[in-house]
Formats: sequence, C-alpha cells, structure tokens
Amino acid sequence: MALVYLRELDSDTKFAIWKIEETAEELLDRLQLDEQEKSVLERFSKGKRTLHWLASRVLLRYLLKTDEFIFCPSDENGKPYLPNYPYEISFTHSYDYAGLIMSRKGPCGIDLEIVKDKVLRIKEKFMKPNELAFIQNDNTEQLYACWCAKEAVYKLQGNKGISFLENMTILPFQYKPQGVMTVMLRKGRLMKSFQVYYEKFQDYMLGYVVEPELKA
Repeated sequence: MALVYLRELDSDTKFAIWKIEETAEELLDRLQLDEQEKSVLERFSKGKRTLHWLASRVLLRYLLKTDEFIFCPSDENGKPYLPNYPYEISFTHSYDYAGLIMSRKGPCGIDLEIVKDKVLRIKEKFMKPNELAFIQNDNTEQLYACWCAKEAVYKLQGNKGISFLENMTILPFQYKPQGVMTVMLRKGRLMKSFQVYYEKFQDYMLGYVVEPELKA
C-alpha cells in the first residue's frame, strides 16, 4: 500500500489517502481483527469491497501509529467510532483508493469520488434548481465537488434519514480546483452551516469537513 496523500489541517485534524496495491491476504497480515470484524468480512463478496474495508483499517492503524488491536465499531446508523481514542473518524473509498479523516475537534466527514460524466445524468437527484443555477456550463468537476461536500456532511452528522436533495443546500460558489463551499443542513426546524473543503486529486474529487467548534 502506498501513502499518496497525507495532510494535517491543524494539530487536531488530519486526513490521508492510500493507493491499494496489495491483495486481501497481504492487507489482512497487517491487521488484528476480533470475531465481529471477521464476521463482517465474511459477509462481503470478494473484490473491491473487501479491499476497501481492509485498506481503511490498515490506514487507521497507520494514522494512530499503533500495532495493537483497534476497537472500531459502528453505531446503529453505520457510523464508525473509536471508543478508546479521542478522535472522531470518517472513512471513504473509490476504486483503487481508501481515505480517512480523524479529528479531536468533533464529528468529521470525508468523501472521495472518481470524476465521470455520469454525474450529469443524476444531478437533479441531489441538487436543487437554485443550486444547479450556479454550476458553470454543467461542469462535472464542480458537480462532483458538490456531491462530495454533501456526502461529507452526511457522514459527519451520522443520521440515515437525511436527504442530499431535501435537507442540504449549497450556497453559490465559484469553482476552482481547490476551494471551500458552504453547505446548509436542515434537520427539523434547525439549520446549521458547514464550511466544506474540496480539491481535485488526480482524476478524483475530494471533500472533507469538521464540525464547527462552539464559541464561548
């Protein structure tokens, strides 16, 4: 496995992306799994899903700098957490890559997607008309930046009942290969604002976000 990107946003938050070059057996050799995790693996069909899961856990060990067993269960909504470490985490994967963000500040989210024209066919499923109005000439990269931003916020908040289309709104922004956008999340009567960072990574788009800190 090759570390292709490691970035420390500050002393409390960092993320990394790995290119998966090993077999499942080689990745397993780097891990210590409990019986529950072994049963999760057994339910996967052989292939990318298994490689993504294993690579994500190897990457977690790398960032935590430990060879010990890491207890990393998921809550009732499927959101992973670390009971024995002071970090919130979020995983992502796409094709040959696995990614992870971890933060001591609070909940976080990350998403990595390969950029393809297919996003043009589904844009109305995750973007409102007023959001599509600021997309420049059906720019596929900008659309993927929006998808990754909403996916990152979705992972951060951890509630399966949230809809990209109905509960999230992106404020107008000028697309650049690396930038930031504002995503508004509505949950019931509450509205919350998130600053989501995005950047082009090779043929992929990356989005990541950390819960805003409460100010005294």
